Amino acid sequence: MNRLKIAETLISLRGEKSREEVANALNIAVSTLAMYELGQRVPRDEIKLKLADYYGVDVQSIFF
Repeated sequence: MNRLKIAETLISLRGEKSREEVANALNIAVSTLAMYELGQRVPRDEIKLKLADYYGVDVQSIFF
């Protein structure tokens, strides 16, 4: 799992939405989302599923 590739994908998927908007929709802290987008952390499986569902893509396209 390449953290920087995941980070780039998450930023790309977020597009014009704010981090706050996405974080609120996923019920996570904005700082947590920022760490995912900066490649500092990889989400737990539960959050991976939420992210994929929110963006309407499969988990593999983001994380593998």
